[in-house]
Amino acid sequence: MSENGGRTPGADAQQPASGIRYVRATVEYDGTDYCGFQWQADQPTVQGELERALAKVTQEDIRITAAGRTDAGVHARGQVIAFHTGWRHPLSELERALNAVLAEDVVVWELQPAEEEFHPRFSARSREYRYTIFNQPRRSPLARRFAYHWPHALDVEAMRQAAHKLIGTHDFATFGQPPQGENTVRQVLRAEFTCEGPFIHFDIEANAFLQRMVRSIVGTLLQVGSGKLSSADFEEILRAADRSLAGPTAPPHGLCLMRVNYE
Repeated sequence: MSENGGRTPGADAQQPASGIRYVRATVEYDGTDYCGFQWQADQPTVQGELERALAKVTQEDIRITAAGRTDAGVHARGQVIAFHTGWRHPLSELERALNAVLAEDVVVWELQPAEEEFHPRFSARSREYRYTIFNQPRRSPLARRFAYHWPHALDVEAMRQAAHKLIGTHDFATFGQPPQGENTVRQVLRAEFTCEGPFIHFDIEANAFLQRMVRSIVGTLLQVGSGKLSSADFEEILRAADRSLAGPTAPPHGLCLMRVNYE
């Protein structure tokens, strides 16, 4: 079942005999003012803010796990986390209590019991990201936190044709580095562009991503849209598995983790 399915009826009543329950939740956040998701001792992070709120509400020292460690400035609409807690009240009350004390740029929802075998990262079947480009000559103060302003004309159809080359299983070493190990092979299930007025959305779904992979792909696709590269050039760059051939990495504020999918 996908992550954003409905809450299981009567789920709040389920609790292990030990009194410790394992909980999963979806998190939405504006990453602008955070130094990424992962906890850092001396920097504001989304994980740090979530664990601060959990400690305040539950009076427990809770460490969470997450589906992905988004970079500084990257946003999420469908980040998934999990944690253990001795909270004895309904999870709906925990959800309300957490949202009452969390910073305004972070919110949790869909709290529900999880099986002990569930892991937000390793149980994921795929992840979906969206990169948003604001494409018009004048900048927009209202869009600046969530969309990359590109003032020059773009050939979206050429970008769409190039993006289609990403679909399938490939070595994506041109566009990023693995978070651990050396494997740079990933399977892209979907890569498409849609337009909404001056906003150009690039949606990509894959079984997993390399570090900065989406932003590097977008930066190279912008070279295609600007006429500096052809669709064939883009395909050659992909096949080369050479990081030095990628275009400039697009800035983080246009990127959002939209959804994490599970069986």
